[in-house]
Amino acid sequence: MRAALLTDWRQLSIETVDEPDCPADGVVLDVLACGICRSDWHGWTGADPDINLPHIPGHEFCGTVREVGRDVRNWNVGDRVIAPFILACGHCGDCAAGNQTICATQAVPGFTINGAFAQAIAVPRADANLTHLPDGMDPAVAAALGCRVTTVWHALTDRAALAPGEWLAVHGAGGIGLAALMLGKALGARVVMVDVVAEKLTHAMSLGADAVIDARGTDVAGEVRTLTGGGAHVSVEALGIAQTMTASIRSLRKLGRHVQIGMPAGDHINVKLPMDAVYSGQLALYGTRGMPSWKYPSLLNLLNGGLDLSPMIARRVALSDAAAELALFDGDAPPGIAVITDFTC
Repeated sequence: MRAALLTDWRQLSIETVDEPDCPADGVVLDVLACGICRSDWHGWTGADPDINLPHIPGHEFCGTVREVGRDVRNWNVGDRVIAPFILACGHCGDCAAGNQTICATQAVPGFTINGAFAQAIAVPRADANLTHLPDGMDPAVAAALGCRVTTVWHALTDRAALAPGEWLAVHGAGGIGLAALMLGKALGARVVMVDVVAEKLTHAMSLGADAVIDARGTDVAGEVRTLTGGGAHVSVEALGIAQTMTASIRSLRKLGRHVQIGMPAGDHINVKLPMDAVYSGQLALYGTRGMPSWKYPSLLNLLNGGLDLSPMIARRVALSDAAAELALFDGDAPPGIAVITDFTC
């Protein structure tokens, strides 16, 4: 099969590789779509310690079941499914408590196991993780339900408990940021978007942002506090860098909630944070990564109710375009997200 193989850091080439073996507890999928995410960029640059070369990236995908393992009970050949990027075991104490995202033996496609920058992918632990792809849903949109949209949904509804009428500040208007904007508005919040790329801020306004802030050469936290009449109730950090983490925390009103969604890597693993603001404002800091599979129904109900996430999709690309798309994250990437939908070239 054709796959984009990471042979060295920043070296992604289209190769013919062996078809994946079907796990006893899993399935093999013909990949319908796979998003290209900033987390993939971290892996591409060598900043993620879980990746061993050679390796197939790609963690945000959906597909059609081609083969079913002998121990699988809930899935059949031909089923169209969505897979979360954290594949939990389904049996440990954390999984039993509904906290699959912290499963100690989790498998992570694109990182700890081969991913979906390929025509097919083996997905272990199918019964504990997969969800039916709703009829009529665009696979490009469904792919985003494996990472960006689901991570944001869990962050806003479970970690931060965003309430109608509250102010949500979003630092970074990339894929996570756009998902936070659209889901935050659907939950009844008022949303202010922060970025350094004017085109991204214009795009955010077109998607319903209540206000935008160009972070270049300005006091972001002060502007957020002014716009929101005292500070955001919830602030999402969507980039994983020190500057925006600090701005996010200082943007909050007293008793506010900071949610760390952006993945800290490289020089940003250990950063200085404004703990004076945390102390004096009695703030809550939440980390979040992924979404438990049992939360898919609540998200899909929202989408079935009419929320259209397709404006997030800016580019539908071929497998051979993956390296060029990853390279865009080296600088100010353009608005919207790119999704691989053509695996033949």
